[in-house]
Amino acid sequence: MADQVAGQEVLLDIRVAEASNLYKFYLNQEKKVLGASSVVIFLTIWELIGGTFQLINPMFMSAPSLIWKAGVQLVVSGEIWNDLRVSGIEFAWGYFLSVIFAVPFGIACGWYKRVAYIFDPFINAMNATPRVALLPLVIIWLGIGILSKVGIIFLGAVFPILINARDGVKTTPANLLNAAKSFGASEWQIFRSVVLPSTLPFIITGLRLGVGRALIGVMVGELYAATAGIGFMITVAGATFQTDKVFVGILIFATTGVFCIEVIGKLEKRFDKWRVKVGAAA
Repeated sequence: MADQVAGQEVLLDIRVAEASNLYKFYLNQEKKVLGASSVVIFLTIWELIGGTFQLINPMFMSAPSLIWKAGVQLVVSGEIWNDLRVSGIEFAWGYFLSVIFAVPFGIACGWYKRVAYIFDPFINAMNATPRVALLPLVIIWLGIGILSKVGIIFLGAVFPILINARDGVKTTPANLLNAAKSFGASEWQIFRSVVLPSTLPFIITGLRLGVGRALIGVMVGELYAATAGIGFMITVAGATFQTDKVFVGILIFATTGVFCIEVIGKLEKRFDKWRVKVGAAA
């Protein structure tokens, strides 16, 4: 397998060396070129359908140019800044609290059998429970202020991170554990040098999944009980058929998610050497 990968890399180097400058640029930047091209084509088709030819009623479907104008108006008027601040604070606190709780607790559930026996039924039950169903209780307990939004964001993000950390510990290769024990390593040494490096890619995957769940929590929390925030802006704009503003809010959520996942992806690359390259990652 390693020889095949090495052979493919050599062939790719030869192709790059013998290619024209334009094709060489494409081979070196293939991921970015294909990704950018697909986005441009999608936006062009969308603009033609929703803006140029207006094949769909603007009340139901906007266009990139109209969304851009609506976004600029929101920024210039200053209407959006308070919504961004409120949603940003809610997201940051909810996600941060979920990380600092879920990672150590998930590792403990994976490392200690009795901890897993005690808490696994509750973790699995809560993970299967829709967070939206808990929102009325969260509002009753924490009120309609920022704490209730942080609470629902925390509940949304904590379980993917916790479960990935727990299962990452449980999937540590047994041969590595046996090798460390045979050399007389202590429990702490085994955890630090074997279990933790093996678990880190799972933890980072949980962090990535947690971003999406946290953003859903922002939207859900502001949908039911809020006076400000991007989710609140989307709700009001949707109720008044301001489709352009709805898409502005959706794009803010999407852009935030992509940015956070890219940041986590940069961190993940530091630990990619523990993963076998298969499929699209190869």
